[in-house]
Amino acid sequence: MIRARLAELQLAVMLLTRLPAGRLPAPVPVIGRAAWAFPLAGLLPGLIGAGVLALTLWAGLAAVLAAGLALAAQIAATGALHEDGFADCADGFWGARDRARRLEIMRDSRIGSFGAVALILGIGLRWQALALLADPGAMIAVAMASRAAPAALMTLLPPARADGLGHAAQARSLPALAVALILGSAPLALVPGGAVALAAAMLAVTGLGLMARARLGGQTGDVLGAGQQIAEIALLLALSR
Repeated sequence: MIRARLAELQLAVMLLTRLPAGRLPAPVPVIGRAAWAFPLAGLLPGLIGAGVLALTLWAGLAAVLAAGLALAAQIAATGALHEDGFADCADGFWGARDRARRLEIMRDSRIGSFGAVALILGIGLRWQALALLADPGAMIAVAMASRAAPAALMTLLPPARADGLGHAAQARSLPALAVALILGSAPLALVPGGAVALAAAMLAVTGLGLMARARLGGQTGDVLGAGQQIAEIALLLALSR
């Protein structure tokens, strides 16, 4: 049992970051059942970003510059996976009128106008909110809580495609989701305003889920990445008010 849980945690780190995680043992865990570990995988880029933020603030760097460097370190740790999904969703949701074309656009590696605007606004909002917070502990809590969003979306929405990450994650597990929500929300209890921020994130991710269901018929890997980004933006904005 412990070995299986460790393998699921390893899979979560491999899916959500670009950090070294070794090789998965056989049999390979089911993605849907590894959803419980998504917030723990988010802890790693959160610690990296928070470490950069704390170090640069201690060195006397202005908060806006320290926040930018911390955000850059966090994005590097994930290989911009979530940002890529966020941009693809923006292009797909708004770049076509029919479901098939939207899904086709989201598989295109090129970024369109909607995706570029989404990236600029998303990173800009996160950067400014983090600069206002200037709190390494809050950065860690947000990194963990926001990774519960893809766990929720993959569990509660059907896959929009017959292949891809969204389809591979269709073996849903409500117990895994429950653990992910607990692990994701617990650190926010230590942050002032954490309950309000959690409510804001839940509303934002619910809106994304409803839009994905209406425009795509369900979730894809890009939708999961966008969910993390939407949750992180909502959490940071609510905490920085």
